[in-house]
Parts: sequence; structure tokens; C-alpha cells
Amino acid sequence: MKTSKRRLDVNLEELDRVLDGAKQAPLSDDDHDKLKGALHALVAMLARSPNNEKTSAVLGKPEAPPTLDANTPKKPGHGRNGAEAFDGARKVPIAHQNLKHGERCPDCGKGNVYGQKEPKVLVRIIGQAPLAATVYSLERLRCGAGGQVFTAQEPEGIGPEKYDETAGAMIAQLKYGSGVPFYRMEKLESQLGIPLPAATQWEIVEDVAAILKPAHDECIRQAAQGEVMHNDDTSMRVLKMEREPGDDRTGVFTSGIVSTREGGQIALYFTGRQHAGENLGDVLKQRAAELPGPIQMCDALSRNAPKLNVGAEILLANCMAHGRRQFVDVAANFPEQCRYVLEMLGEVYGHDAKAREGRMTPEQRLHFHTEHSAPLMAKLHGWLEAQFAERKTEPNSGLGKAINYLLNHWRPLTLFVRVAGAPLDNNIVEKALKRAVLHRKNALFYRTLHGAQVGDLFMSLIHTCQLCGANSFEYLTELQRHARELAASPAEWMPWNYRQTLDRAGVG
Repeated sequence: MKTSKRRLDVNLEELDRVLDGAKQAPLSDDDHDKLKGALHALVAMLARSPNNEKTSAVLGKPEAPPTLDANTPKKPGHGRNGAEAFDGARKVPIAHQNLKHGERCPDCGKGNVYGQKEPKVLVRIIGQAPLAATVYSLERLRCGAGGQVFTAQEPEGIGPEKYDETAGAMIAQLKYGSGVPFYRMEKLESQLGIPLPAATQWEIVEDVAAILKPAHDECIRQAAQGEVMHNDDTSMRVLKMEREPGDDRTGVFTSGIVSTREGGQIALYFTGRQHAGENLGDVLKQRAAELPGPIQMCDALSRNAPKLNVGAEILLANCMAHGRRQFVDVAANFPEQCRYVLEMLGEVYGHDAKAREGRMTPEQRLHFHTEHSAPLMAKLHGWLEAQFAERKTEPNSGLGKAINYLLNHWRPLTLFVRVAGAPLDNNIVEKALKRAVLHRKNALFYRTLHGAQVGDLFMSLIHTCQLCGANSFEYLTELQRHARELAASPAEWMPWNYRQTLDRAGVG
């Protein structure tokens, strides 16, 4: 439990006087308190808070850490990236200038030379403006007698529009994928000799969003069919919002939803007055009636629970990371008790990591957790109850509140040992919301709700690309180039299958 801090006003001259007086006589109570308070404040300023929530960072290493076997393989380091890592680079094959496959060796004159399976590769990286421009000067000739003007033909492939598909894709990628505000991009491009006003950038992404709306709508429809639905929200700011009659809400939020199905993942963002549970409820209205109820993973806040239609069901799972964080926050005051809980949960997370590494099916993972994690959780549950039953912990203390959090939500917290596919935590949507937080940090706000909806669309598509390993810049570009096909069959233009659609069309 955090203790209240008493304000202490001390200057250097006063501290010098206190220290000089200590040479002559014992410190008075007031001087003792001032000197002690100053030292404690200095230590608190110098002490570094842990930059993560690992047990070793929160509580330090245990007294007798386990010794590793000498034969234990070391984790790979962060070496240089090989040429295969540059999958977005332009590939240029270069044939040998003087030799061809099967020709006589010019060195020994006896054997023939044959092409090697692996060529020698060179990687060269250049710098360029995020948006580049080309100025075409078309020569014009005028007849001296008749006055007719003859203009040179435009080069092939330049297109009729000033800003092509790649321009809109890059602006959206920088703004909504990387958190670069329009005004900052305007200054950068101006310094590089490419005028690109912020208002023009907005007009471009607004037009692109209208083209991509069928893909976004299809993502929402397919996300509604997911097996596991993660949801949470974070605060957002919209400058101009019209209130509905009778709406007394003052908060504005960006909700994040990550739907998983058959190994695939879809990310959705919704900004407005609704909470995460209400937005999830709207998504689930598109769920097929014949499908069983999904698993919903969220923290224990009531606003994350959706209001379902009559007959609809959902399996609630609560985030173990949130329960664990309760003990991380009070670890400084209750180190031994918190170490026990954190290490116990660490073993459970270790079992889940083994299940991922072993690529277990949901049923295999459930059996593995039932065998290894369920006994640990039962033991932890008994320890938690004993803290109150044996009066070892005050219920109103920080530790007591952390224990109560686990006990009050025990069944949804431990759904992973009873239901196949139930996750341990909500970290996947916490990471997804960082994209909205980055926008809030750099751009500060959306001007209108329409602007927020445009941002939600691009963030949904960009983050879904990231989750499924697709190149979001290429994806946004191709959707614009095939807008008519996208409107006709949006299901064939999802981030995970659009490349196959392009290959079938012969343009991949």
C-alpha cells in the first residue's frame, strides 16, 4: 500500500546549516526530519523503476538462482540482417558479363562452368523522401502560320492523376501506421523540396478510405466469426463531436478488438463514445447464428462486457496479466508474498510458452495445461485463501486487494485450464492499442468523428497486415489499383489472401 508523502521545502543553505550544526550538537527533531526527508527524496529520484514487469526486474534475482547446464544452447543474438530479410527490396538479377552456363572454364581450360544454386548477393540501401515527385516537361511547338500548338506525347504509365496509389498508401502508412502527424510530414517534405500541405494529405487519405471501405467492412464481418475475441479500450480526444439527445457521456475512447480464428488474426479499431464491450456487441451482431459462442478475453472492467442479443452466449476469460500486475504494483511493500505469486504464475506462463513452441493444437494445449498448470493454480488458490483465513494479510492492504482481485475473478482467470483455445492474457490487444496511443501522443487528437473513423479504418487494415505478415504499404496500394474488383468481391482482397488473388489474375 502506497504511503502518503509529506511535502518538505528544503534549500541547500538550510541543509548546510543543519550539517554544520550537527558538528557542534545533536540534531533537533525538526532538523533530523528535514535531513532524513531530503535523503529519502534524493534516493527516490536516483532509484530507477523497472522497465518491465518481469519478476527478476520487480523483485531482483532470487538468492540461489538455478545454475544452467554448460550444454544449454544460447539464444541467438541480434546479428546483421541477411539479404533474405529484405523482402521489400527491389531484386535485380545480374548475369555474368563474360561467361554462360556450360561454357569452358577460362582459367584451367579443361572443365565447364555451371551456375551455382546460391548467387553472391549485395545489398545497397539508398535514402529518399517518403513521397517523391517527377516533373515532366512536354515540349510544345507552335505553327507560325496557323497557330496550332503541338505538344509532346505523355510517357506511358504515368497515369492521369497527380497523386497515384502509392502516394495515398504512403501517407496513410506514415500517419496511421507510424504515428507521423500531417503537419510534421508537411515540414519534412517541404525540406526535401516536395510541397505537400497537411490539408492535401487529409484529402488524399479521405478519398482512399472511401475506396477501401469494402475491405474494412469485410474484416468486421469475418472478425465476427472468430473463435476468440480480445477487446479493450484507451482514451482518445475528438475536438468536434455532436452529442446524441440524452447522451450525458463525456469520455471518448478508441476500442481495440482482435479476433482470432483458425490461426488467423484480425484487428479492429472503433473511436467514439462507446466502450469496448458495446463495440464488441455491435461486431457480434454480424456473427453467423449457427456458430457457437466465442471466447471473450478482456480485463475485469464491466464496460468490456458486451450486451448480447437474446439467446447469444459468450465464454468470458479474464486477463491473467492484469491479475499479475496487481502484485507487481505492491511488490516493494510485500516482497516475499509477491515473489511467491509471481513465480507461480511464471511457471504457468512457461507451460504456455512450451505449448506455443510445440505448436500444439487447442485440444493438446488444454490437456497440457490441465496436466501441468491446473495443479499450480489449485495450489495458488489455496495459498490465496489461507492468507485471509489464517489472518496473514489485511484485506484492505495493497496485498489484500491484489489477492481479492484474483479470488473474485478466479473462474474467468482460469478458463484456459477448462476450455480449449482460451488464452491466458489480453496482451495481443494491449499491443494493438499502442498504435492508437502513438497517434494520440503525436497528433494529440482527431478533429472530427469522421476523421477518427478514417483513422480507425487505416489502423484496422494496417495492423491486420502486421498480424498476418503482409506488407501493409503494398496491400493498400493494390486495393486502390483494383478498386472495382474489391467492391465486387471483398473477401478475396483480405491481407492474408490478396497476393493469391493477384496471382490468379496474372498481375502478381
